[in-house]
Amino acid sequence: MNWSLWVRQFHRWVSILFTAIVIAIFAMLGAGQQPAEWVYYLPLPPLFLLMFSGLYMFFRPYFRKGGGANMT
Repeated sequence: MNWSLWVRQFHRWVSILFTAIVIAIFAMLGAGQQPAEWVYYLPLPPLFLLMFSGLYMFFRPYFRKGGGANMT
């Protein structure tokens, strides 16, 4: 598997993890339970990973070998 496909797969699974954590926090709040303060920081590590992998995927077409698309 090449690097670009690995980053896409990683981004996909981390987004699922991030969504599951956020849903769990909202479910706890909806059930009337007040979670500990540190629980609100759990989505941050996956969010940072999503930011870096998303930026990589966004800028990847601009740094391809051969120059990319012609804008004229």
